Amino acid sequence: MHEWMTDNGQTPLVVVDANVAGVHVPESGIKDGRIVLNIDWAATRNLEIENNQVSFDARFDGVSHSVSFPLEAVQGIYARESGQGMLFQNEPGSGQDLASQPVADADQVGDSNDDDNPPPPRGPVLRVVK
Repeated sequence: MHEWMTDNGQTPLVVVDANVAGVHVPESGIKDGRIVLNIDWAATRNLEIENNQVSFDARFDGVSHSVSFPLEAVQGIYARESGQGMLFQNEPGSGQDLASQPVADADQVGDSNDDDNPPPPRGPVLRVVK
């Protein structure tokens, strides 16, 4: 996505979850646990996009910072000019704590054989519009 955006003259922005382990970003830019970062070649120095991590140097409020974050922290990437891009969801095995997720009990789960009693068919409804 980054390469396609930059090749087409777009500015790639990434939304990063600042609460994921291994995220090193300027705290002044974090809002609601997220930070939006411009990862255009012109906005960064030493930009490295690897299989597991993104890292670069950039200036924030006039101060140089080294930024790095694991790819699992990326929530989305989009072009500044068009707003088009992709949003990502955490996948199993991505490091998200699944132990805190609620699980339904067996007696709370509906019977999968509900096809025996289908809902009654509805007739068409027409209204007169004047």
